[in-house]
Amino acid sequence: MARRPRPQIISLTPAAAERIREVMEDRGAGFLRVGVKNGGCAGMEYTMSYASAPDPMDERVADQGVEILIDAQAVLFLLGSVIDHETTSLHSKFVFRNPNQTDACGCGESVTIAPATLEA
Repeated sequence: MARRPRPQIISLTPAAAERIREVMEDRGAGFLRVGVKNGGCAGMEYTMSYASAPDPMDERVADQGVEILIDAQAVLFLLGSVIDHETTSLHSKFVFRNPNQTDACGCGESVTIAPATLEA
């Protein structure tokens, strides 16, 4: 029996891909690792960090000409997410559009995320 294709964990908008390329070139780092951690008043926070090399359990995602790493413990929390980059007169930041996010705190620093369920 053939395996069904794996869904892409995260996709990037063109603006996010361009900003990641710029940041990585400026930093001279190998990879950007995306994940989640417990914290904040809503329960979880998105994380982004530099990595010189992938960890053995990291998922690698290539999109829009950029490759990022996904922390293995975050996969079910991030499945189907889109990362965008927004610039306004008041801020410049990465924004996560996550279908698994069920709530967010008032300040927008933390979120409530339910793990994705995979259909059989």
